[in-house]
Amino acid sequence: MAFRALVVRKDGDGPVTGAVEELNEDTLPQDGEVLVEVECSGLNFKDGLCMTGGGRLVREYPHIPGVDMAGCVVESGDDRYKPGDRVILTGWRYGEIWWGGYAQKTRVKADWLVPMPANLTSSQAMAIGTAGLAAILGVAALEDHGITPDKGEVIVTGATGGVGSLSVSMLANRGYRVAA
Repeated sequence: MAFRALVVRKDGDGPVTGAVEELNEDTLPQDGEVLVEVECSGLNFKDGLCMTGGGRLVREYPHIPGVDMAGCVVESGDDRYKPGDRVILTGWRYGEIWWGGYAQKTRVKADWLVPMPANLTSSQAMAIGTAGLAAILGVAALEDHGITPDKGEVIVTGATGGVGSLSVSMLANRGYRVAA
């Protein structure tokens, strides 16, 4: 079945170019067990690098960027997921060395997926996205190591970026004094 995707290409030493193309499902990587209809994908710094050839993240062209996605399972060869399940994917070099979420469909390994909480929409999940997950993990690590709001200021570097700005917001909402 046909679907649309943002495909980036590079010919030899020429520039990286990108365009929305119509593809068939049989062009998707076949080493994944789960076919997902992508509902939303975020825009991350690494996506910009992948779309412009920066950072040497993309190993092979043509390529579909998109380092995270949220969507609905269409087919599954893994017992953990069935058609209709809503899922999230971030990490695993998805969208870098593996085709990513800037497509209407993606085929991925079941181990890469996380069930989407019932109280989140795909748009909300991607608003949190990769940067939000990194910020959540950072705040959780501080608290796991006994850092509490009464222990003094928390310094956040890179506070104008995605992870930093979300960290500042999360820490402030939890009662921490933040120096950024």
